[in-house]
Amino acid sequence: MTDLAESTDRELLAAHCSGDPDAFGELFRRHKDRMWAVALRTTRDPEIAADAVQDGFISAFRRADSFRGDAQVTTWLHRIIVNACLDRLRRIKPTSELPEYDLADRHDVHGSTVIRLDVQEALGRIPEGQRLALTLVDMQGLPVAEAAEVLGVAEGTIKSRCARGRSALAELLRDRHGDGYPGGS
Repeated sequence: MTDLAESTDRELLAAHCSGDPDAFGELFRRHKDRMWAVALRTTRDPEIAADAVQDGFISAFRRADSFRGDAQVTTWLHRIIVNACLDRLRRIKPTSELPEYDLADRHDVHGSTVIRLDVQEALGRIPEGQRLALTLVDMQGLPVAEAAEVLGVAEGTIKSRCARGRSALAELLRDRHGDGYPGGS
């Protein structure tokens, strides 16, 4: 393969499986930032996220031949990264408060620090399944079908987790700030 930058993700994965030493590096370059964002929102801890991304990409590198081709490569990577995050989180017993950091898009001109921190806190209080579904669908922009593949659940489960998660977040934010909170009714 002469120009990796012009190859599709599927072509890169196939080239990696065929022994191209640079193909997986191109996949990593393309998707590392998005996978980092998924890991950070999933774990809510930069150190755990970094370890999970590393674990996930190593796993993908080693098991690239397990890619069946019935999903997009990015969906396959999302699933591996989310699973790596969940594995890391299961191994950790929380001993202190989670660190605070900015989860909001830094290009969001309407977001304030207070709102971002309140949303971060509220996300930490909803069930993991709802948080993961909201992270993939609302924050990462994945279609419901792709989020369902990543999490290994039915599309209806993703839809209901998102709906319940959004409702729970709205309620938590209303409880904290009353009906005058942006997005409150």
